[in-house]
Amino acid sequence: MENENIAVGLDIGTTKIVAMIGKTNEYGKMEVLGIGKSKSLGVHRGVVNNITQTIQSIQQAVQDAETSSGMKIHDVVVGIAGQHIRSLQHSDYITRANSDEVIDESDIDRLCNQVHKLVMLPGEEILHVLPQDFKVDGQAEVKEPIGMYGARLEANFHVVVGQVSSIRNVGRCIKSAGLELSGITLEPLASAQAVLSQEEKEAGVALIDIGGGTSDLAIFKDGIIRHTAVIPFGGNVITEDIKEGCSIIEKQAELLKIKFGSAWPGENKDNEIVSIPGLRGREPKEITLKNLSKIIHARVVEIIEQIYLEIKNYGHEEQKKKLIAGIVLTGGGAQLQHLKQLVEYITGMDTRIGYPNEHLAGDSDSETTSPLYATAVGLVLNSLQNKEKEKTSARKSVLHEEEINAETVSEVAEEEEDLVEEKPKETRRFFDKWAEKFKEFLDNAE
Repeated sequence: MENENIAVGLDIGTTKIVAMIGKTNEYGKMEVLGIGKSKSLGVHRGVVNNITQTIQSIQQAVQDAETSSGMKIHDVVVGIAGQHIRSLQHSDYITRANSDEVIDESDIDRLCNQVHKLVMLPGEEILHVLPQDFKVDGQAEVKEPIGMYGARLEANFHVVVGQVSSIRNVGRCIKSAGLELSGITLEPLASAQAVLSQEEKEAGVALIDIGGGTSDLAIFKDGIIRHTAVIPFGGNVITEDIKEGCSIIEKQAELLKIKFGSAWPGENKDNEIVSIPGLRGREPKEITLKNLSKIIHARVVEIIEQIYLEIKNYGHEEQKKKLIAGIVLTGGGAQLQHLKQLVEYITGMDTRIGYPNEHLAGDSDSETTSPLYATAVGLVLNSLQNKEKEKTSARKSVLHEEEINAETVSEVAEEEEDLVEEKPKETRRFFDKWAEKFKEFLDNAE
């Protein structure tokens, strides 16, 4: 992976692990070069609970991605989720030493680094520090303080916190799989980057990423992230319920859910029946689709209500915080039939299914643009943007150094000139001083 414009995202989920290689094309869109997918073993509710199995699954996914792209993967950006993730609001400020200079990136970095030093509960670590709005010398609601003058820079932050042990376990799996970890991103943030438009983020939107083990929530308003949460329920709980309710094995329950499952029980007639082969010579089982959708409906309602509670906690019912763009559903669980209608019915909010084609190149295949790959696409996008930022800042520092060198050269040249022209300059200086004194005298006389 010699090319700097290439990035790899690794989505470690409860049901699947996806490795995706992408690059930025000449139109600024993302082009998927290769994709690898493997069954996730050793991850429960977004948290690694079997290191060896997780390493094998990662290696399998990475190998597939390498085969399909013909490239070698060295470093990856990883998405992190799980029920240990929590978020909090925090305000902090810095006093600038020189208020005659304008605020720049370094001041904001200093402020963010200060928040990173917050003391957390034992065993917790700060994953993200996301500035929401700034105050410059008491002037509130500043969205972009760069370029302004001010002595005191203040900001409200959305801080995302996770368990150190969980993060380290993920890191260990990646290292053991022979890869470098180039960054960690919160999965709902990655998904949001892949499926939401800027207009939606401005208007106010709740992104719900329904995965196998967890459902992730990210709320945006005025283009800024306002709230994140991870709910420890996902598609696997529905499969589990079907397995218990119909007395069948997990594999069959998963297939039933995907092929015939619906979140709205009124859709199926009473006489619609599906026959499932019995185990080892036993009689086949007959299941009515109405029963199946009743089981699914009960569990999906529970998941949506939990998420809706988080949306209410954010304050959606206040006029100022209203989410005009409603809800966007993504992730593998969003493919469940009639889920969109059920979410609209329970929450009363506009809902759409989010496909990660917002930033993808036009010739991407239908598989890549499935909600299933939203997080992986977001991780690659995130990594590509960070690389672009690093390149820009490196370019700036090179230019800055060149400027300093140029200044030094011109100063040296000026000094040499001074030696030659010293006498005329002195007389000029004497004349300037005399003119100033004369002006002062006249002012006083008035």
